[in-house]
Order: sequence, then structure tokens, then C-alpha cells
Amino acid sequence: MKSIDAFNFSGQKVLLRVDYNVPLNDSFQVTDITRIERTRKTIGKIMDDGGAIILMSHLGRPKGEANDKFSLRHIVATASEVLGRPVQFAGDVLSDEAAQICAAMKPGDIVLLENLRFHAEEEKGDVEFAKQIARLGDVYVNDAFGTAHREHASTATVARCFPGKAFAGYLMYEEVMSLEKVMNEPDRPFTAIIGGSKVSTKINILTNLLPKVDNLIVGGGLSYTFLAAMGLKIGNSLYEPDMLPVAKDILKQVDATGTNFYCRVDSLCGDKFGYDANVLLPPDNNIPDGWEGLDIGPKTQRNIAQILKNSDTILWNGPVGVFELEKFSKGTKSVAISVAAATLAGAYSVIGGGDSIAAINKYNLADYVSYISTGGGAMLEYLEGKVLPGVAALNEME
Repeated sequence: MKSIDAFNFSGQKVLLRVDYNVPLNDSFQVTDITRIERTRKTIGKIMDDGGAIILMSHLGRPKGEANDKFSLRHIVATASEVLGRPVQFAGDVLSDEAAQICAAMKPGDIVLLENLRFHAEEEKGDVEFAKQIARLGDVYVNDAFGTAHREHASTATVARCFPGKAFAGYLMYEEVMSLEKVMNEPDRPFTAIIGGSKVSTKINILTNLLPKVDNLIVGGGLSYTFLAAMGLKIGNSLYEPDMLPVAKDILKQVDATGTNFYCRVDSLCGDKFGYDANVLLPPDNNIPDGWEGLDIGPKTQRNIAQILKNSDTILWNGPVGVFELEKFSKGTKSVAISVAAATLAGAYSVIGGGDSIAAINKYNLADYVSYISTGGGAMLEYLEGKVLPGVAALNEME
């Protein structure tokens, strides 16, 4: 992909696709500005060059119809404050008002178009709709990695309207390059920690990672399906009976690839899922009836710490326990500290997935990992080995 470093935006009106799908409270106030903050670097480059910016994004799921609940006008004040520059709301992308505002823009101006998903053509990747968007600008920049897995008009189709003038913003470029480094050019040993609640949501990631990693650590609720597949007692722990054949097949693939596969060797259990649960640490890796595993135990924590200490590349997606409950947070905290320690010792680490990021932030370790991916679904599909339409479209325009 071509980064925006490859272009001088002086005098250019830049159609900049961002992911400002930010959370709003009942008063339509932005409650998390992270996604806006992450675009400041790209916006700064374009502004410093002397360009003007036409921001476009989606918000929520309006299902192809205008709905004030999902209007991007609600975020204009916050965007202006975070970006440190006045942002003008331009209204609907197809309106005469938007066309007139964009035509009158001068270098240094920033305007924000209305929610693109107010038009059903956006999610359909409609070519004519993309051409109508393209008429507003001179150059296209995509800085919305979080929507790169969608072949929508503003994320993929419109890029093809700008041959030679379609670029990746800094956020998009850094996301892709970080994941490329981990998945295709890792320094070894390469360790992946995959957590979460269900095997069914991580099957493709696990099978894609198996031949690529040296160590695969499985944690969270999905680990109990593997323990059941190994013939261990899991008590009342979360697991997916219909995924047992899949787990057994993955374990066979582990033997075939020679990858080191690690599951928990002890579990911290509760007699229910809640803050007031009683706690039990069984003497072996079998969980008694009436108890459910909610965190990794101290032996597993030590094992993971040692593996990460000897790793040169680390990928972490998904917590290893129910870290929202203080009694069952030590395992995830231990992993977060171990990842940070390995990074400080020279390893390259990438963290992704909302809960993993929440854990890193909860323990104030965000500054001690190499890269935090905010891609969400896009990151998961990338880890599954899928081609992301938003990335492919930029590659086509090189």
C-alpha cells in the first residue's frame, strides 16, 4: 500500500474515510474519543501540506435510512475539540448543500459529511454511489482499518475512482504493517495467545495460526472445550459440546504441524458467575461438578510468563479469564504484565480485540506494548487469513 507519505496534499481536497463510529450516551455525547484521536496524525499531515479534508464515516446501523439517532452531527463539537481545528458539518453526501460546502473549501478547512449508511447503496458497495462521493474530492485516503473488512462504497469501491491518488492513512498503514510483520515476517519464537469465550468464533484464527506460530496458548472460555476434548473433567465450565469434534481436529493438526500447544494446567473456579462467588483451586486439572473455571491458575500463569519471556514476537487476542470480576482477574493481569515485560526485553507485541485492549488499559500497560490494534472485526478476519476489501482496493491503486 502507498502511505500518505508518498504524496503532497497541497491544494488538494482529500476525501478521508475515517471510523468515527464512536459510542454515544443518551444525551448524544461521545463517551470514548479513541477513534477520533487515532486519526489526528493523518489529519495533521494533510493540514501541514496545505490540503483540505472531507471526513466521511458511518455511525451505528441505520439500515439505509436517515435517523437522527445515528447522525454524525452529534460528534462535530467533540471532533473539533479533539482535532484542535474547527469541523463544519456538511450534511448528506448527495445534497446540494454538501456539494456547495465542499466546492468552497480552502486549504486548512475540515468538513464532516453525514452518516454514509443513511444510504443503502453504501453497504452494497454501489458503483454509482461511489462516483457521487468521489465527485467531492481530488484525492482519496482510507484511515478506517476498522471497516476494511467491508466491501462498502466508501471503503473499497470509491478507491477505484482515484487511480494513482488512493492512499492509506497512517492508522490504516500502521495497522496493516503491524499485522503483516506478525503474520508473515515474525522474529522467532512466535507466540500467540488466543482467548475469548467460544471456539466457534476463533476456529479460523486457530487453524490459520497453527502452521505460523511456534507456541499457541489457548485461554478463556474456549479452553474448556479443548480440555473436554482431552478427556478432562470441566464441571460446569462454559464449553461448546458441538465443537468437541472441531477441538479434537485442531489437536490433531497441532501434532501434524509440530506447534507447541498450551492450555491451562490449573483453573481458578467459582461456584457461580458473580462478584460474590466462592473460589476453589482444584489440586489437579479436573474441575468438580458444581464449579466452573473462570480464570487460569498460578501454575498456568507461571508457564505463560516463561513462554513469553522466551518469545521474540507476541500476538494477544482475548483475555484468559473473567477479568471484569476482581476475584478472577489475576490471570489476565499476569498475561498483560508478562507481555509488557517481554516487550521491554525486546519482543515485538501486537494486542487486539476489545477485551484485550481493555485489560492492557486497565493495568496501565498500553505504553509498554509495541502496537495496539483497534481493528476489531477487521483484525479478526485478517488473522483468519482473509483478504480485506478496503486494503485490497488500495493495493490495486498502487
